[in-house]
Amino acid sequence: MAKKIKADSSVKVVMDEVEVNRALRRIAHQIIEANKGVHDVVIVGVMQRGVPLAKRLAEIIEKEEGKAIPVGALDVSLYRDDLTSKGKYIEVRKSEIPFPVEGKIVVLVDDVIFAGRTARSALDGLKDYGRAAKVQLAALIDRGHRELPIHPDFTGKVIPTAKKEVVKVEVMEVDGIDRVIIK
Repeated sequence: MAKKIKADSSVKVVMDEVEVNRALRRIAHQIIEANKGVHDVVIVGVMQRGVPLAKRLAEIIEKEEGKAIPVGALDVSLYRDDLTSKGKYIEVRKSEIPFPVEGKIVVLVDDVIFAGRTARSALDGLKDYGRAAKVQLAALIDRGHRELPIHPDFTGKVIPTAKKEVVKVEVMEVDGIDRVIIK
C-alpha cells in the first residue's frame, strides 16, 4: 500500500507512477535492442534506488525475452572521490553481485545522473568484480550539469534543472511511492 504523501508546495512532481513505469519499459526495450537480445547481459543497480530500478528492468526484460537476467547491487560509497569530505555522512552497505561479470555486458542502473561522479565510482567498484566485456549506463533521470565526461546509454527522461535544485527519485520499495520530484 502506498504511503500517504503530504502536499508540499515547494515540491514539483515531474514524473508520476505511470510515467516512471513507462520510462522503465522504454529503457528495458532499449537495452534489448542495443544488445541484440540479452545474451551475456547482467544488470547491476547502484545502491540505493538504482537497485529496485534494476530489478524492475530485469523483470520487464524477462517478460519480453523469456530469459531471466542476473541482478546485482553495488555500493559505491568507498569509491567516491569526496569520501574525505563526506565520509562521516556516508553509510557503507554490502554490495551483492553473486555472478561473474567477466566477459559480460554489464548494465549499471542509477536513479539520477548529475555530475557523473557516482557513475565513475560505480565503474571503479565494478572492476573489483572482474573485467566486463562492455559496461552500459542506464539512468531514470538525466539532469545535466556533468563534471565528468560520462553519459548514460539509456535514459528515462532528461530534466533540465538548476544546479541548486534537488531531483529526487522515489520508489515504492524504499519510499512507498513511485515518482520523481524537484525541490
